[in-house]
Amino acid sequence: MKVISLKDCPEFTAGDNSLLREILSPLKDKTLRINYSMAYAKVKPGQRTLLHSLDRSEVYHIIRGKGVMQIHGEKKEVKVGDTIYIPPNAHQRIQNTGKEELIFICIVEPAWEKKGEKVLEETDPG
Repeated sequence: MKVISLKDCPEFTAGDNSLLREILSPLKDKTLRINYSMAYAKVKPGQRTLLHSLDRSEVYHIIRGKGVMQIHGEKKEVKVGDTIYIPPNAHQRIQNTGKEELIFICIVEPAWEKKGEKVLEETDPG
């Protein structure tokens, strides 16, 4: 059995400017028999992630707050309990539109690698 405490996962600023804690990664822990990675992400009130893309699929599950998800220019409001599928190579970002931190779980499959992420130029002012 493996139990991982969030407090044991160091927080860092990700390439898209979200605050991230990597929880599971088979690339960092070879004892894991999984092909995905999982992280805990935060976006502060009034902030948004930078427009970016991954060369693999991603899922966000909102656990606190509310915001607007943008995928390839399409925008939708998201809130606690919503799950968002993000296809590979999608231009994406999420904005916190609430008064509290926007917190979500990110699952990337196959597992996230820095070489698979591109931070794109900001083309949409809002």
